Amino acid sequence: MIKLGAAELRTTKSSEEEKKKIKKNPIYIILDNVMDTYNIGSIFRLADAVAAEKVILCGETETPPHTRIKKASINTTEWVEWQYFADAKTAISNLKSQISNLKVIAVEQDKRSIPYDKVNYDFPIALVVGHETNGVSKSALQMCDQIVEIPMWGVNKSLNVVVSLGIIIFEVMKRAFP
Repeated sequence: MIKLGAAELRTTKSSEEEKKKIKKNPIYIILDNVMDTYNIGSIFRLADAVAAEKVILCGETETPPHTRIKKASINTTEWVEWQYFADAKTAISNLKSQISNLKVIAVEQDKRSIPYDKVNYDFPIALVVGHETNGVSKSALQMCDQIVEIPMWGVNKSLNVVVSLGIIIFEVMKRAFP
């Protein structure tokens, strides 16, 4: 496995040959109208950390190349595969048609959500996160197999989208590789 430091990542260009050397985990991250470019870049960095198969950008989510995405991602956009869809519903439908037994889980506060630590996370898995204010779209939520929520004990009602995804994705990894 190729492991590069931040300084090396910022200056390297990936090649298809080098990308193929990296063993990927069957994790797909779907961004449903995530607006903040620093969040998008940080999600690429998170995807690299867990060797996710792909990041799927949907709707109004900015796509690479973009200066702020590149900066926040420390250039992991060069290493992590990504794809764009007009909306998350289409992205989920596309993934489900291509990958058998895919479990799609939204990270969202919803009346149907269950505590994130009460879920069986099995590969292959797609994790859906949404707009920083409006959350995951209703059409995408309807296509998800489950909706998970992270409990909040303070006065704030939610966490940043990257923080939420990080908690869930490392729970997935902890269960996959105990």
